[in-house]
Parts: sequence; C-alpha cells; structure tokens
Amino acid sequence: MEEIKKGIYEHYKGNLYEVLDTGIHTEAREPVVIYKALYKGDFKEGQLWVRPLVMFQETVNIDGKETPRFKYLRPS
Repeated sequence: MEEIKKGIYEHYKGNLYEVLDTGIHTEAREPVVIYKALYKGDFKEGQLWVRPLVMFQETVNIDGKETPRFKYLRPS
C-alpha cells in the first residue's frame, strides 16, 4: 500500500485534519485514509473520517487552478 505521512493536513476549504492511519476497504479492497477533524462542525468534536487514498491525494480545480485536496502541514 502507498504510504501517506501521518500528521496535520489542511483541506483546500481551510479546515484542519489529523491523519491517523491508513486501512483497506473491506469490500473494494482499496486503500483508505483514516483522519480526524480538528475543528467543531455539525458533528461531534474529533469526528473520524475515512476517504479513499486516491481521493485524499488528488487535486481539485479551484478557479482554474489545480490545488491539492489536502496539504501536509506538519507532524501531529
């Protein structure tokens, strides 16, 4: 499985998340990233999220500019 740095990431919309680990989707057998929100939203504080690794590492087009969906900032 492709490695991803554990630590603090910034989502392209500005919120911070902590990548905790990676795993494998039980049905699709694809790598996923397990991460935690570092802000309070319309969910419990510290909510865990899971996203396919490919999607976590992809870029998004914002106003014609390719931007990483998540940008690594620092270790936890």
